[in-house]
Amino acid sequence: GCGVMWKAQHHFLRRVHDTLKASFRKPRAVVLSFPHNPTTLCVSLDFFREMVRLAKREEVWLVHDFAYADLGFDGYEPPSILQVEGAKDVAVELYSMSKGFSMAGWRVAFIVGNETLIKNLAHLKSYLDYGVFTPIQVASIIALDSPYEIVEKNREVYRKRRDVLVEGLNRIGWHVEKPKGSMFLWAKIPQWVGMNSLDFSLYLLKEAKVAVSPGIGFGEYGEGYVRFALVENEHRIRQAIRGIKRAFERFTQRV
Repeated sequence: GCGVMWKAQHHFLRRVHDTLKASFRKPRAVVLSFPHNPTTLCVSLDFFREMVRLAKREEVWLVHDFAYADLGFDGYEPPSILQVEGAKDVAVELYSMSKGFSMAGWRVAFIVGNETLIKNLAHLKSYLDYGVFTPIQVASIIALDSPYEIVEKNREVYRKRRDVLVEGLNRIGWHVEKPKGSMFLWAKIPQWVGMNSLDFSLYLLKEAKVAVSPGIGFGEYGEGYVRFALVENEHRIRQAIRGIKRAFERFTQRV
């Protein structure tokens, strides 16, 4: 397993079921994405088995955005929804080249799964664009045909950044847990700070010169959290930790 409590997965399943039942117009699809952005929540294959059963029972499609498929740490391997027997009856899965192959900005990805959904997507895209620039497609094919070591190397880069950030924050008194997947850290704002996520993010930007994303930007349930992105090298992350430490010290002196 990935270390995420099963009750969190069970709670999500119950919420999906209740929402489908309570909606005036029944949703036609449920969009999933695990490892999750911004919360870094990871799920087990059993979770996807339950989702496939629910989708078949409620007659809805499942769309799984598998953007962080390559970014599982500490032995956790993010499962694909298509590992579930019969998933292709109700599901499609999207894979991006951006993370594992460091091709962010190239805007190249692919989709696999249910034939009907994919045919309809191809029909829709025929009205929207003419496809990805050919050299980018060729480069993507070469990347996918290349040894997997490049993806493993990139994953190790993110793991080291995660460890430096988490260990540094804990060392200065901001207690956070190591995420098992994704390229983010979802951190609960220390209670003694007494700020909402937007004010706290602005405070860190001004006093620590560190940019984080306020949790409220991801919806009301994100309040009380901020999101760190593991996009800087280890040296810069250590600089950020020192800046946050100084900002905390100034804050406690004022109060």
